[in-house]
Amino acid sequence: MSSLPPHQTPLYNHPLPALEQWLMDLGASREPATPCLWDMRRPTWNARIELEVEELKVSWEQGGNVTVRLFPYGLSRADVESAILAGP
Repeated sequence: MSSLPPHQTPLYNHPLPALEQWLMDLGASREPATPCLWDMRRPTWNARIELEVEELKVSWEQGGNVTVRLFPYGLSRADVESAILAGP
């Protein structure tokens, strides 16, 4: 697999294989029919991560409530990772 750039590197400087490896490392799994969609399951929430053209979209579901946030690819991988793992 590809090696990841440093944590403070903006997402737009990650090649697609590195972004995919990062999501797998976080415990997300790719939707087989739609490669730009990833699912992540945690004990108290679930998230759907979408690799969109202009940003990374994260939709968290917890107890029937859905929270959606958009993260521009200009943010560092560390910042986006912290936000995703913090949950809704």
